[in-house]
Amino acid sequence: MKAVFVKGQSTVSVDEIKAPELASEGDLLVRMRACGLCGSDLEKVYGDYGMSSGRLGHEPAGEVVAVGRNVKRFDTGDRVFIHHHVPCYACHYCLHGDYTMCPAYQKSNIAPCGLAEQFVVPEWNVSRGGVIELPTGMTFDEASLIEPLACCIRSWNKCNFQSGDDIAVLGAGPAGLMHVILAKAFGAGKVFVLDINDFRLRFAEQKYGANTFNLNVNPSFVQKIKEKTEDRGVDITIIATGSTKALIQSLDITRRGGKIMMFGVPPKGSSVSFDTNKLYSNEYSLIPSYAASEVETNQAIKLISERRVDIASLITHRFNIIDASEAIRCAHEAKDSMKVIITTGNT
Repeated sequence: MKAVFVKGQSTVSVDEIKAPELASEGDLLVRMRACGLCGSDLEKVYGDYGMSSGRLGHEPAGEVVAVGRNVKRFDTGDRVFIHHHVPCYACHYCLHGDYTMCPAYQKSNIAPCGLAEQFVVPEWNVSRGGVIELPTGMTFDEASLIEPLACCIRSWNKCNFQSGDDIAVLGAGPAGLMHVILAKAFGAGKVFVLDINDFRLRFAEQKYGANTFNLNVNPSFVQKIKEKTEDRGVDITIIATGSTKALIQSLDITRRGGKIMMFGVPPKGSSVSFDTNKLYSNEYSLIPSYAASEVETNQAIKLISERRVDIASLITHRFNIIDASEAIRCAHEAKDSMKVIITTGNT
């Protein structure tokens, strides 16, 4: 079978490897049908990813093809979403609701990776809610967007959003526009999107009605956002990019007492310098949000299945796994792409 691996800086390969087998009687074997490419995948290929896992593909959906003897909840042919990282739900971190900080979270994973024709879901994941049967009518395309949507939902849950709040999103990539979609669904007031990619800014404006600013050609964006928000600034700024410059910019467009959500993954070793008195005196809340648990995963599935969000509208490109290298390059260059997914058949 085929699987995709990082082979060096800016290089991936589609390798022919032996199909995995169940390692325990609590495992599942799944055939991948669709898997989204994430910004963290691109960081693993082109950047310096700061988290422990270097495996590609953590947004997979597919069909169960083999079931361990001790697995009672699933059968062959079931259509499922699979979460690659699953916490223990019993440690000090989990009991405080900090599931993604659980020591077991990063250690759990699917094998060999999500960008593979087949992969094993270990008993740890299966027994702790890491596999969820898809609702009737949900496509594999939509299911491949469950994980990133869940990550976005987790950050919204941490922000104490109120209906009518004005929102700014720095970064108009797929994750950034998922935040825009959620803002619209949750009843936000004005929604601003800032980026330097004209294609993606047009996408945000035309599809979702966002107010957009190209940072390269709109140096007065701070003043304009203030003018549109009664000279306050936005209530919540979401940094959906790893750029440290975006953090500095967020301080200028967020109102006093507002929330600044660090959602994008900064490169390993990156640093930033700013006037901490400004952070203190304006009582900004600086809130990082990493990944998601099954709590937000189930919330994402509910939003999609109830058609409260049109998440599949983000998909612009589909590639067969054979063409994974081209798919990753397409997502990285972002000339005319938003969400790129990799498939192994009809979705």
